[in-house]
Amino acid sequence: MSVHRSGKTRTRSRSLAGRPALITALCAALALLLSLPGAASAAQVPERGTAYMGMGVVKHDGRDGKPGGIVTQAVQTEGVDVSSHQGNVAWQTLWNSGVRWAYVKATEGTYYKNTYFTQQYNGSYNVGMIRGSYHFATPDTTSGAAQADYFVNNGGGWSKDGKTLPGALDIEWNPYGATCYGKTQSGMVSWIRDFVNRYKYRTGRDPVIYTATSWWKQCTGNYGGFATTNPLWIARYASTVGELPAGWAYYTMWQYTSTGPTVGDHNHFNGDITRVRALANG
Repeated sequence: MSVHRSGKTRTRSRSLAGRPALITALCAALALLLSLPGAASAAQVPERGTAYMGMGVVKHDGRDGKPGGIVTQAVQTEGVDVSSHQGNVAWQTLWNSGVRWAYVKATEGTYYKNTYFTQQYNGSYNVGMIRGSYHFATPDTTSGAAQADYFVNNGGGWSKDGKTLPGALDIEWNPYGATCYGKTQSGMVSWIRDFVNRYKYRTGRDPVIYTATSWWKQCTGNYGGFATTNPLWIARYASTVGELPAGWAYYTMWQYTSTGPTVGDHNHFNGDITRVRALANG
């Protein structure tokens, strides 16, 4: 029996050894498959919960010119947005540099809460900033209403204290899969409406909508129905804000760079500090 098994082993070895061309071809085919964009992206899908505001901007829209160089109003108020990626933020440093408002990631989907939320949300407030929180939407996991509830219950609420901005819905490219989260354009509009309606029911405020024009066109069909109620926070890393999504004649906030001082993501508020306070007060 032992000799018989050994003979089989030698036969298989000779069979493989006699086909170097086949082995070479298989290795080449495997290398080609791994080099394809789909295969590469599958290996690079981030862990759930690690998404942050604007993480898809450079990949999909790129950078164009000196960021934030030209503005539509003479007065713009500097702000930042942060998530767990920044850890404990040096808020006093940002305040000293002229930053006067901030948004902090609170939640994602119905499965993640920012582990640095307390330091970031309270820290910005304590140095004198007007601050709010944002939710990273994942329309492929749960309903808009469910995510609005999760957001409000975990840091996304609002109070009329003059220093709390309404919550923001971060709706942009899906870092975990299909760009539009597997939804049709009408399905995406319905999901967003579900979220904003539930948020207003819970807080009395219309949430800010953060997005990029190119994503909005692709995934909502450039729907313009939210412009009359929801302030626009536009993402574009360029010297001008560029085209806005349908319906909005102007932006309220503009994320103009991800490479600013101290925390990276910097924003213009389209007006002076009194306008920031007005948004906070509703």
